[in-house]
Formats: sequence, C-alpha cells, structure tokens
Amino acid sequence: MDLNLLRVLDALLQENSVTRAAERLGTSPAATSRTLARLRRVVGDPLLVRAGQGMVPTPRALELREEVGALLRGCDNVLRPGAGFEAVHLQRTFTVQTTELLLVGVAGALTDRIHREAPLVDVVFLPEAVEGGPALRQGWVDVELGVLGDLDPEIQTRQLAQRPLVGIARSGHPLFDGRIDARRFAAADHIGISRLGKRYGPIDSALAERGLRRRTAVVVPSHTSAMMLARTTDLVALTLTDWLPDTTAALGLRTFPIPLDLDPIPLGMAWHPRNATDPAHHWFREHLAAAVGG
Repeated sequence: MDLNLLRVLDALLQENSVTRAAERLGTSPAATSRTLARLRRVVGDPLLVRAGQGMVPTPRALELREEVGALLRGCDNVLRPGAGFEAVHLQRTFTVQTTELLLVGVAGALTDRIHREAPLVDVVFLPEAVEGGPALRQGWVDVELGVLGDLDPEIQTRQLAQRPLVGIARSGHPLFDGRIDARRFAAADHIGISRLGKRYGPIDSALAERGLRRRTAVVVPSHTSAMMLARTTDLVALTLTDWLPDTTAALGLRTFPIPLDLDPIPLGMAWHPRNATDPAHHWFREHLAAAVGG
C-alpha cells in the first residue's frame, strides 16, 4: 500500500473530518475526499460516516486508528537520523588508534564517561603501527587520535586541542640547579621517542637556528619507556604540558619549559565518512573529544 494513503487515513481517523484532515495534511478537501473514497475501496469499509453535521468512525476505523498511528511512527523512526539510539542499550566495541602517551592520559577518563551511559560498550586501543595506512578506510579503526597526517582524502577530522611540549627529567637533575636556557638545554643528553628510530625533529631544527646541537643519546619507542629511563638517569625527555601530572610526580620527575620557539602539538581525531552520521559513533566521538579536552 502507498504510504501516503496511510498518512491520509491517519489524519482522517484523528480528525473525523475531511476538511480538518486536509488542513492537517496541507492539501485540499477535494483531494482528501478522493483519497477517502480510495481508502474505502481498499479497506472494504466506509471508515467515516455522516452523523448530523459531522462524521463518526466505524468500528473498523476505530480498530485501525491506533494500528495506523503506530505504523506511521515506526516508519518515521526508521527514516529519522539517530532513530532508536539509546546509549544505555548499546553493545559495541570501538577501536581507537593513538600514541601511548595519549592512551595513558585518555583511557581512564574515556571509559569512566562512556560506562556511565553505556555499560556494555568496550574500547580497544591500537598503537600507531597502522598509521598512514588504510585503517580508517578499511574499517579496522573507528577513530584515529593524535597528530593527524597522511590521511586518505575523504577522511573527516576535528581538531581537539593544542598542547605545548615541555621537557621532563628527574627532580634532582643538574639542569634544575640554575636557569634552563637553550645552551644548557642543548648540552644535556636527550632521549628520543620514535617507533621508527628517528633522531632528528623540530627540537633539533630550532636548536640549529641558534647554532646549537643536542645529543640524542638514546632512542626508545614509547613515552613510558622514556619516562622510566629519565627517572633513573640524567637523560632528558619530552612530554606534553600539564599531561599526567600525578604520574610525573609519582615517578620523581619534573617538567620544565623548553627554551625554544616551538609550535604547540595539534591534537585531533579522524574518522571515515561512513560513520559520520552513525549516532553511536557520533556519541563515542563526543566522549572521546571531552576526554581529551576538546
């Protein structure tokens, strides 16, 4: 049956009047009257019959009234964006690709937030091993979080925050015995953090502009290993400002401003457009953004 027939039938059964039903539908009484005649043929019942100056529904019409209304509401729900989404009933696993440093700072706050609304939702964090590949396009990853780059052209993004880099060293490090300027900073032995073993980056470029050069004595693949190494040596590492302050203090570490003109680190998230209007995915992205501070 034509869905428009059901909409006219619903209006007629709610209004018990061809004229008022026509006004409700935004059409003419003549067109509504013709549709009523067609409905009578289809249903095999007069549906509305004259009673004085008005019209009253037949017993068959009364039977149909609630059924037709519920059917139309169901159809509208199917076509409405986010129809039927209730976080409390959501059973789903979301996969986030991010750096270890962001993972440690975000995972706790994120899981606390989502489990208050959706206790059956799980989160899987993946390392950056698939960074720059087709992970979002292929659906292996729901969201990429961090410094975004080398994304497929259709990927959608959102900037969440900008955080400056700071240095980090053990509390008793000789650097803290005086003012930390560029020369003293460069003279310290440093820990590089790179999955690919890279030793040169923006810090080195900024030092080179001042005629300075640092020694990257050790390169490690993760921020956790860098922090553990810094706490027992005189090596200097890097981290994000105001990130994991309790952990930093508990490890006996101390942060300090880097005495160079450096751009802050842009943190964002990326997702494939197939998930752009998915209400559950949008709900998850909003909680992830809030956990990051974006």
